[in-house]
Amino acid sequence: MSEQKHFFNAMTALGLLLALGMAAAAFILGVQAKHAVSSQQSITVKGLAEKPIKADRAQWTINISVVAPTQAETLQAIDRERAVLESFLDQQGLAVNTRTVNVQTLGPHYEEEYIHDNPRQVQRGFEGYQSVHISTPDLAKIAAANQAILSLRADNHPVSSQAPEFLVSNLESVKMSLIAEATKNARTRATEFVKQDGVQVGVMKSASQGAFYILPATGGDDSDNSYGGIYDKSTVDKIARVVVTVVYNIE
Repeated sequence: MSEQKHFFNAMTALGLLLALGMAAAAFILGVQAKHAVSSQQSITVKGLAEKPIKADRAQWTINISVVAPTQAETLQAIDRERAVLESFLDQQGLAVNTRTVNVQTLGPHYEEEYIHDNPRQVQRGFEGYQSVHISTPDLAKIAAANQAILSLRADNHPVSSQAPEFLVSNLESVKMSLIAEATKNARTRATEFVKQDGVQVGVMKSASQGAFYILPATGGDDSDNSYGGIYDKSTVDKIARVVVTVVYNIE
């Protein structure tokens, strides 16, 4: 009888141990499964940052174009017109060290004439071209000269000018500071999205930068995409903007 009781007690203890072991295993597996599901959940948000910036350098190009009967006369005409242009630039306070003068180019000049009502191109002398590029941090002088050059054209000097370009020299540092701010903005947005669901935003899984925008401060955009986005070069006052896309784990 004593042996049977001892055997019964041993079996009871073994059963309790097995039950406790199975319960513990179930708890551990449940926690692991919960973490596994949680780690697979994520949220994707966009972050935005922008700030006002100013151009600190201007570029301006002026073109000379002449027509003359011979190549020698064409080159002489270019020299005369360039002297007039350089005198004009001196008067505008744009020093010689701000200028880059391109080489002269020559080519045949064609005019259309009709023979028996049939048009054809006939060479009438030569065309000559030369460009002068100006780069300076004095934006006001460029803006003033761009207006004043109309007087040269009014005096029948064969010059034309492109619209000045107003550039920002430290774009890379502006871009990096905005990326940091846009990333902070992305986490703030993610936190707002999930706070009603009783979960938290975890670590960043991935991030990517969108286009970098340099826009006029007054709004609108520009078609130039030379800096991986929109780059307005027509205004002095601008807005720099960066958008990032970030994926966060949900805990």
